[in-house]
Amino acid sequence: MGFGLVVRFVAHSAEAARAFDQLAEKALEGIRAKEPGTVVYVNHTVPEEPDVRVFYELYADRAAFEEHERQPHVQEFLAGRARYLASFDVTFLDEISGKGSSPAELPGESGGRGPQ
Repeated sequence: MGFGLVVRFVAHSAEAARAFDQLAEKALEGIRAKEPGTVVYVNHTVPEEPDVRVFYELYADRAAFEEHERQPHVQEFLAGRARYLASFDVTFLDEISGKGSSPAELPGESGGRGPQ
């Protein structure tokens, strides 16, 4: 069963949001290369709210999320994000049902991570 979360980040300004995006992109490089249990990890903009970013994250299971949190590229992101943010809110998600595939069955990149 999958484990996920949604995080809403509010940056200090549009400029801070762009710097935050660069920090997130650096973390994503490590996530793409080193985290087969991270099924989806996406940074979204919010129309009409240029200072807001929303992450949607889906992991194969809770253990994959915990492994994600231990990675050096994630630790660097977590340590650096505060300088850009006014606030953030995390909502953890446990799957009930839905449409999806196991990580190994997703189309896209090898390693089962799907499109990034």
